Amino acid sequence: MTETKASETAKPSRSLGRRLAIWAPIAAFAALAVLFVIRLEQGGDPSRIPSALIGRPAPVTVLPPLAGLDKPGIDTADFAGKVTLVNIWASWCGPCREEHPFLEKLATDKRIQLVGINYKDQPTNARAFLGQLGNPYAAVGVDEKGRSSIDWGVYGVPETFLVGRDGTIRFKFVGPLGEQSLAEVLMPEIEKALTAP
Repeated sequence: MTETKASETAKPSRSLGRRLAIWAPIAAFAALAVLFVIRLEQGGDPSRIPSALIGRPAPVTVLPPLAGLDKPGIDTADFAGKVTLVNIWASWCGPCREEHPFLEKLATDKRIQLVGINYKDQPTNARAFLGQLGNPYAAVGVDEKGRSSIDWGVYGVPETFLVGRDGTIRFKFVGPLGEQSLAEVLMPEIEKALTAP
C-alpha cells in the first residue's frame, strides 16, 4: 500500500518537471518577443544603437589593403584633418549589397573621405563584390579575424562611423543606409562634422 502511494506521488512531480522543461523556454521567448514589439512600437530604432565611442577618439587602426585592389589599406593616422566615413562591410552580407548604391553616391562628395573595413571576408569574394558593384572606397582595410571591428564596437555588418577632422567619432549608423536614412540621418550629421572645428 505504501509502495503504491509513493509511486503515485512521484509521478506528478516528474510530470510537472517535464511540463516546465517544455513551457519555460516558450514563455521566455514569448516575453522577449513582446518586449521587442513594445520597444519598436515606442519608437525604438535599431539603427540608432548607442555607441560608447561617440565623442571619443577613433581606435588606432592599421589594416592591410585588400590584395589585388589598387587602393591602400587603412591607417587612422590618415584621417587627421578630414571628415571620414568608416564603413564596415563584407561580400557575404546581403544588406551591404543593398546599401552599396548609397555609398557610391557618398563617394562623389569630395568634402569627405569614405573608407571601408572588409570584415571576416575572403579576398577573392571581396574583390568580386567591388568589381561587380563598384568601389566607392578611397581605402580598403582587411579585418580578417574581426579584431579591429571589435575595437570599433561593431555589432554586425554593415555599420558606418562618422569621424571628425579631430579624429573623434561623431556618429554611428547601424544597418544598411538607404535613401531616407542617408538624407534624414547621416547627411545632417556629416554637415555638422564639416562645420565643426
